[in-house]
Amino acid sequence: MQPLVIIVILAILLIASAIKIFREYDRGVVFRLGRLVDYKGPGIFFIIPIIDRVVKVGLRTIVMDVPPQDIITKDNVVLYFRVIDPSKAIVEVEDYLYATSQLAQTTLRSVLGQAELDELLSARDKINQQLQTIIDHHTDPWGIKVSLVEVKHVDLPVEMQRSIARQAEAERERRAKVIHAEGEFQASKKLAEAAEIISKRPEALQLRYLQTLTEISSENNSTTVFPFPIELLKPFMEKLAK
Repeated sequence: MQPLVIIVILAILLIASAIKIFREYDRGVVFRLGRLVDYKGPGIFFIIPIIDRVVKVGLRTIVMDVPPQDIITKDNVVLYFRVIDPSKAIVEVEDYLYATSQLAQTTLRSVLGQAELDELLSARDKINQQLQTIIDHHTDPWGIKVSLVEVKHVDLPVEMQRSIARQAEAERERRAKVIHAEGEFQASKKLAEAAEIISKRPEALQLRYLQTLTEISSENNSTTVFPFPIELLKPFMEKLAK
């Protein structure tokens, strides 16, 4: 009686080991005597106990924080990827998580090492797209799809921050000088135009003189010494001469 109980228990355990139930986001890569058969799931499926071996692979998007790389900057990069072919992810590479992380680090050093500092700070979307394209191309044979690479934060060394501050200050000074020179140029053009008009019509100078006197008289000045143009007295002097 006792051996029969043992046999029944073993049979139940054997049947239980043949039944596999995987969730919607999991797949089971089946190896039969060391050979790849296929991947199964989701739901319930059966394998041959002892002969078959199942490796579970998750299909949900994986968020991987790539370790900072010491180049010019220390960059916090996040990688979003998912397995689209479980068989390739298990067969084509030994550890697809580790391999993807190492690939992301080497690509990060290569791309950011070639980028200008201004580009790292201002054209981050372009760099993200470039990283995503390169990493996705290399992980495609592993059955992995890289959906997004995002450079979240760029830490600059203190020396680099001082250099950027000096560069920004120099750029502000340059723009101020350009604006000042442009204003001087426009003012000189207006003065040249005014001089040309006055040279053609001398009475315009007298009118301008009278307008200036009116402006000065409206101010609270106690004493104003102003030269009186002889041209204003010329008509009276001509009458006296007659």
